[in-house]
Amino acid sequence: MGTAIETDSRYSWMRLVITMLVAVIANAGMWIIIVVMPAIEAEFGTTRAASSLPYTLNMIGFALGNFAIGRALDRFGVTISLILAALAIAAGLFLAVLSQSILMLSLAQFIVGFASAVGFGPLIADISHWFVRRRGIAVALVASGNYLSGAVWPMLLADVFQNQGWRAGYTVLAIVTLVGVIPLAMFLRRGISAQTQDAAQTASTLNARSAGLSPRALQYLLCFAGIACCVAMSMPQVHIVALCVDMGFGPAVGAEMLSLMLLGGVGSRIISGLLADRLGGVRTLLIGSTLQCIALFLYLPAGGLVSLYMVSLVFGLSQGGIVPSYALIVREYMPAKEAGARVGFVLMATIMGMALGGWVSGQIYDWTGSYQWAFINGIIWNGLNMAIMFWLLMRSKPRSPIAMAQAA
Repeated sequence: MGTAIETDSRYSWMRLVITMLVAVIANAGMWIIIVVMPAIEAEFGTTRAASSLPYTLNMIGFALGNFAIGRALDRFGVTISLILAALAIAAGLFLAVLSQSILMLSLAQFIVGFASAVGFGPLIADISHWFVRRRGIAVALVASGNYLSGAVWPMLLADVFQNQGWRAGYTVLAIVTLVGVIPLAMFLRRGISAQTQDAAQTASTLNARSAGLSPRALQYLLCFAGIACCVAMSMPQVHIVALCVDMGFGPAVGAEMLSLMLLGGVGSRIISGLLADRLGGVRTLLIGSTLQCIALFLYLPAGGLVSLYMVSLVFGLSQGGIVPSYALIVREYMPAKEAGARVGFVLMATIMGMALGGWVSGQIYDWTGSYQWAFINGIIWNGLNMAIMFWLLMRSKPRSPIAMAQAA
């Protein structure tokens, strides 16, 4: 089957819809821990930094899972990877329900985060094979499944958390994961042809030569850039609920701001995907990083309820397209047959940045009693990301996706 028929086809779009549904379900476990952080802090009597530990372990697991499951995807395919991951997510959630200490809960969240990664990098890598001309919007939509999950599930489970406690919410989520992900995974058994992979390899080789960097060197550069931008990104995303509690607005308001932020991120990812189909991954990432830095500055003077709502929406609209752009850069510059592992490795670094940033922000709060310096810390890291991406853009002058499609 030729590339023109197999990619950007009717089947490709149908596969995209199914993949998005899987992503919305599979990513839920990694977001719920943010909503229940205040309840965990109260139940276990911990400090703000200690109550951030389950989230940190969750994100470390999510990071490692993106790489490990990405490699499994290259070898065994997406269906087997999804089924095994769904079983592991449910097991981790049930273990969290039984936890009697912050350390046991952190271990459970590590398992949940590791397995939930199947709904992010691996699915992004898989769908990227099925599109060339519209790869940017396809990757953005699948990546949006992560944010949609974070926006939808806290609201759907809000009554359960409030009336029955966070353990009941975890139980519901475990059951939904099993009955949702496994059946949908069966619709994704079809694999991409060798001919399509070879065409993609030709196009990415041309871009790689223009950069003058080996795939390994470029991969490490992207990893460092990803850590920098996500240390900055993590401050509002991880601590917005706790910030609202400190300011007297309550956890429910914080959950609403998180949902608003993530819904804004969905819109941002879609717009960035459309933009990436014209400009490519590097330019799109640089634009998103610059807008994120501006949004972080806006948090510094925000002190009222309305201003926090507005800035949270602005932040979501600013940063949503950053992480998917890394996957596009990998596909534009690196071997197609290694997409699962390469995308997974770079996204692993971005998530490590989220984990590091979430913990560091908690520590800064404990040291200073305020989140002001935590926002400033994020702005500094954001500036480093912008410098790296500008350097790469000037060095390589990457071709547009349209030109890459013509080469393929």
